[in-house]
Amino acid sequence: MSKVKNLAINYKTAEEFKKFREYGSQELHMIDELEANMIDADIDSPFYGIYLGEELVARMCLYRRKDAEHPIDNDTAEYLVIWKLEVLEKYQGRGFGSELIEYAKSFNLPIKAISRFQNSRDFFEKHGFESHEYDIERDLADESLMWTPN
Repeated sequence: MSKVKNLAINYKTAEEFKKFREYGSQELHMIDELEANMIDADIDSPFYGIYLGEELVARMCLYRRKDAEHPIDNDTAEYLVIWKLEVLEKYQGRGFGSELIEYAKSFNLPIKAISRFQNSRDFFEKHGFESHEYDIERDLADESLMWTPN
């Protein structure tokens, strides 16, 4: 299908993000840093996306976390967090969201997904994510789901 790409932190990416419904503080913070000329070109971006031609049609914010005091499965301290995963409405139903999930799973680490909407919860559950008990200090939202590698 398409190829998931790590998205550069630049003005073009910031402008493309304005098309997505889940446009919020992370993107605004990125723009503030860009305008202040504080972004180093070598900084690893937590944003990944899929382009169809020249248009960014799907994107995901994927953070790597480590919490040795509260390991995910009594063993694994390192895990990923999908903070945002969104496909532009006119491109939904074409497998782009699933492709982003499979890309995240390719790291072979537990993944916590933040589910903001009921249909996104159903989407994550379809991809093997389950409800799980978490430590309150580590949780980023009430509607978290977890996927663990086999």
